[in-house]
Amino acid sequence: MDRLFQITARGSRISTELLAGVTTFLTMVYIVIVNPGILSEAGMDFHGVFVATVLASIIATLIMALASNYPIVIAPGMGLNAYFAFSVVGGEGVSWQIALGAVFVAGVLFVLLSLTSFRYMLLDAIPTGLKHAITAGIGLFITFIGLQKASIIVASPSTLITLGTLSEPMTYLTIIGLMISLILMSYRVQGYLFIGMIITAILAWIMGLLDMPATFAAMPSGLNATAFQLDIAGVFEEGLYAVIFTFLLITLFDTTGTMLGVAEQAGLLKDNKFPRSRGALMADAVGTASGALLGTSPTSAYIESSAGVAVGGRTGLTAVTVSVLLALTLFFSPTVAVLANIPAITAPALIIVGFLMINVLRQIEWNDIEEAFPAFLIVVLMPLTYSIATGIGIGFIAYPILKLIRGKGRDVHPILYVFAVLFFVQIVFFNH
Repeated sequence: MDRLFQITARGSRISTELLAGVTTFLTMVYIVIVNPGILSEAGMDFHGVFVATVLASIIATLIMALASNYPIVIAPGMGLNAYFAFSVVGGEGVSWQIALGAVFVAGVLFVLLSLTSFRYMLLDAIPTGLKHAITAGIGLFITFIGLQKASIIVASPSTLITLGTLSEPMTYLTIIGLMISLILMSYRVQGYLFIGMIITAILAWIMGLLDMPATFAAMPSGLNATAFQLDIAGVFEEGLYAVIFTFLLITLFDTTGTMLGVAEQAGLLKDNKFPRSRGALMADAVGTASGALLGTSPTSAYIESSAGVAVGGRTGLTAVTVSVLLALTLFFSPTVAVLANIPAITAPALIIVGFLMINVLRQIEWNDIEEAFPAFLIVVLMPLTYSIATGIGIGFIAYPILKLIRGKGRDVHPILYVFAVLFFVQIVFFNH
């Protein structure tokens, strides 16, 4: 094992790697509860998505561990699942089978990009400010969804949205659950989101808002309801090219940014370069494609991997440990289904993850109007149009226009002009 993962060479020990794996697992296991809950709102079978979530995570994470030897975990990405359920299925009005087809096409394109140097050209073509804006916009979108699920924000005939009735049991329990998670977070408790969910679940049971499942564990089932149900032909019939591009774009640079950040934290960069990057990106690409086949939204590298690195994780053994623990969750689907059905349990996680994502706003050059205003449009239009793709598209259109007006058209990468034209055509002529 030491030879396989170079544990000693990286200054680690097997016991340290195992502890790092447990730590990372506790920080990211909330996704097996939240992801099926979100995608089930698109009409997908909860148990099928739960199994698909776990299996796609295991497949991608094991490839990461064995092909690149990094302590990085991959699982269905927050934001991407919301985009899948609420923008593509809910907004575009297509079936979840077609949405899975779009994920699969994006995954295949990601695989092809991972084998070529074009992935770097694509990443370089997008200005840093727009990348940060997309991350922040998705964070705001996720937070908005969390507030909606808990009825903290409700529809209003006069103002579109307004504050809900905070005296409703589920609503004030959400606020209590949010405060519990924030307190745990402020004291740097590992796994604060998951622990917060468990404490909130206990409170929900005491308040009579949660019924205990007939059995806490059972053999995995339901995958046949989501696996191999994707409709690829429908993707092209509906003209979901912007959706494919959005899935691909977010997965590509979100994963790359997270991997670089975790690798730098672990001291694994060589001359500021990312060794074995092809295998690492391939892990996420295969995870996205296989996830679509099984029945879940695109995967992404998890920044929660940094928690395992913080306690000493330096090799793929950390990722393998997480995979083993994820496999064990397959036998607790009855419990997961009950927890995911209570908004007060899942909404705080959405709100806090959104908060963490929106932190990147401070890295945008706000005193530069050409950089700042397109970024601003992306951030505000994602939740206000209820569409991640629309927010990205309008920002990508505004950026080159402002540069051209200022006589700086040559500063814009040619690929970005192509993206701007494609988004303009999509939004103006083919927007559903």
